[in-house]
Amino acid sequence: MISDDSRTMLEATLPAVEGALGAITENFYRRMFAAHPELLSDLFNRTNQKNGSQPMVLAGSIAAFARLQCEPDLELQRTIIERIAHKHASLGVVADQYPIVHEHLFAAIVEILGEAVTPEVAAAWDELYWEMAHVLIGRESELYYAAGVVPGQVWRTVRVTERDQVSPDAVSFTVAASDGTALPGFVPGQYVSVQVPLADGAHQIRQYSLTGAAGEPTWRFSVKLDGEVSSWLHEHSFAGDDLSVSTPFGDLTLPDDDGPLLLASAGIGCTPMIGILHHLVRTGDTRPVQVMHADRSRARQPHRGELGELVAQLPGGTLYQWYEHGVSAEPTTRIGLIDLADIPVDPAATALVCGPTGFMSAVRDALVDRDVLADRIHFETFGGVR
Repeated sequence: MISDDSRTMLEATLPAVEGALGAITENFYRRMFAAHPELLSDLFNRTNQKNGSQPMVLAGSIAAFARLQCEPDLELQRTIIERIAHKHASLGVVADQYPIVHEHLFAAIVEILGEAVTPEVAAAWDELYWEMAHVLIGRESELYYAAGVVPGQVWRTVRVTERDQVSPDAVSFTVAASDGTALPGFVPGQYVSVQVPLADGAHQIRQYSLTGAAGEPTWRFSVKLDGEVSSWLHEHSFAGDDLSVSTPFGDLTLPDDDGPLLLASAGIGCTPMIGILHHLVRTGDTRPVQVMHADRSRARQPHRGELGELVAQLPGGTLYQWYEHGVSAEPTTRIGLIDLADIPVDPAATALVCGPTGFMSAVRDALVDRDVLADRIHFETFGGVR
């Protein structure tokens, strides 16, 4: 827990720190990668560093955690911690790496804010950092234990057994254990990290949602042609090739109850929904399940046929689709951006939403307008930290 004195100091200085977080995180990453270049080549996603999305993720996380000390919201704090902890676990992050981040982050804060960083201000933000770090380290330890792995040792070599084109720019890979044993189980909606060797010697990592049914001896994931890792997989990975893949993690998962579901996705964001739908079909689930998907066109939609076939096998399944371009010939298919104005929505539904940030914001606002409680709407973004 943050002390009362530190909380008071955080309240006083948060606006100034929030205003400078962009500069602070840019300075921080530059310092850390200069001292530890292996972190940029083998842990952090270089594409996300270049386009600025990763620094903004860190900035947002720190600011959000600080604000939650001033305006407590335990559910929101749990959501933030869960998302970061699962992502860290999928990368094999360990406790020894947190002091590295602390060293270079606080050097950046001092350089950017200068004399404003009094000993009292530094102590308050230092306390905040270690409070967040200790919560994350504890949760990551729990995730490693639950997965049956030693902290950080999440990687295994798997063999590609199938490669299928699921859209003009997306490929699906099925992988199996190299020794012929069954791969570990996972919770529908989770993802794996894939690490690939690039021509310059770097080993870059990206996460991909599992699209097969939980309980199968193999794993399946789909890769859209986008970024260094995805491009490498498209160009170099075929049946018979080996890949380095992590234990499954991820918090956008099927809820434990049997209440109504609403699954909303855009583009390649359909992949966690495909995994969830496979599970629902395999277990004979009869609950109401509304599936909503938005895409540029039918021709470019990944897993289009599979999505329709899965929903059709669910007694309570309904599929609505929106395409930016094309002609609609079906009553549940519309042309244009997603619009829930005339879609019946059960306020008691749990909503799982995956896609670009703008899409997720639009869906969230539409669901809240239809009386779905905000704490029943869960997200996974494809982009940024992925």
